[in-house]
Amino acid sequence: MSVNQQTISADLSTASKGDERVRRESFLKKMLTRPELGSVSGALLVFLFFAIVAGDSGMFNADGILNWSTVSAQLGILAIGACLLMIAGEFDLSIGSMIGFAGMMISIPALYWGWPVWFCIIFAFVGAMFIGFLNGYIVVRTGLPSFIVSLAFLFILRGLTIALSILFTNKTIVSGVAEVAEGDLLAASFGGEIGAGFFNYLASVGWIETYTDGTPIVTGIPMVIVWWLLLACISSFVLLRTRYGNWIFAAGGDAKAAKNVGVPTDKVKIALFMFTAFCATVFAACQVFEFGSAAADRGLLKEFEAIIAVVIGGALLTGGYGSVIGACFGALIFGVVQMGIFFTGADSDWFRVFLGMMLLAAVLFNNFIRKRVTGA
Repeated sequence: MSVNQQTISADLSTASKGDERVRRESFLKKMLTRPELGSVSGALLVFLFFAIVAGDSGMFNADGILNWSTVSAQLGILAIGACLLMIAGEFDLSIGSMIGFAGMMISIPALYWGWPVWFCIIFAFVGAMFIGFLNGYIVVRTGLPSFIVSLAFLFILRGLTIALSILFTNKTIVSGVAEVAEGDLLAASFGGEIGAGFFNYLASVGWIETYTDGTPIVTGIPMVIVWWLLLACISSFVLLRTRYGNWIFAAGGDAKAAKNVGVPTDKVKIALFMFTAFCATVFAACQVFEFGSAAADRGLLKEFEAIIAVVIGGALLTGGYGSVIGACFGALIFGVVQMGIFFTGADSDWFRVFLGMMLLAAVLFNNFIRKRVTGA
C-alpha cells in the first residue's frame, strides 16, 4: 500500500470514529431547528384534546370537518401573505381593513354601476395590489417602521370603506351580489365548490351523512379551502426552492448585508406587501361570493389573528426565520380551537384566552429556538 493510500485510509478511519472537526447533530436537534415544529406539535395536541372532549359532538363528522377547515382556510390565506412578509422583516397591519375595502370594490361596481362581475373582481385585485405597492414603497423609501405605515393604512382603508359605501349606496352592507354573479366563471372560482360528484358518491355508499331527501350534508369543498392549499403549496415552494425565497430570508435576516451582495431587498419587500394585499383580496372575494354581500366591517382584527397564526407557526418577529407550512398549521390550530369550543358548548370567551396563551407560548418557544440556532 502506498503512502497516499495509507493516509486516505487513516483519514477515513478517523472520520468513522468521529472527527471533532465534523459537527454531527442528532435527529432531535435537527427537528428543533425546524420553524414549524411547534405548530405541528400544537396541532396534534389540539386534535387529541378535542377528539377526547368533543369526539361525540359531530366535530369530526363530514360537516364538522368542513366547518373548522373553512375557518382555518380563511385565516390561512391571510397568514401565508403575512408569513412571507414577516420573514422579510416587515409587518402589514392593513390586511384586515383591506378585506372590507376589496369586498366593496367588488360589490358596488357590480350592483350600482352595472360592471360585469369578472371585471369587478379584477378591478378589486388591481386596486388592492396598488395600495399594497404604496404601502411597501413608503416603507422602503422613508425607512419608517412598517408597523406605523401599515397602521396608518389600516385606519385609512377602514375609513374609506365606510365613507365610500355610504356615499355610493347609503348603507354599509351591500347585498345581492349572488344574484348578479350567477353564471360568472371567475366568481365561481372564489365562491363555488369542487368535488360535488365525489361527495354524492360518498353519500350513496353511506360514508357521509345525508338529508332526508338523500342530498349529502357536504356537497363539495369550498373554493376558499382550494385557494388556501394552492397558495400554501406555491408559496412554500417559492420560499424553500427558489432564489427569490433566499432573497426573502436575506432581506429579513440582514437587509444591509443582503444589499451589499446584490439582493434587491426593496423590490422584494414591495412585492411582498403587494402579495399580502392579494391574499386579503382572495379572502374578500371568497366571502363576498359565499355570503352574497359585502360589509364595511369585514376583516376586523384579522391582521392580528394572522400575525398570531404566523408566530405560532414558528416565525420570528425580528424576521429572517419562519415557515409557510408552520403558518398554515397555526391557522389550523386557530380553526380547530374556535369550532371545537363551539362543539363542546363552552363559553366562546375562552377562545381569546387560548389565543393569548398560545401566542405567549409560541413566542417563548421561538425565542428558545432562535438562541439555539444563533448559538446565543
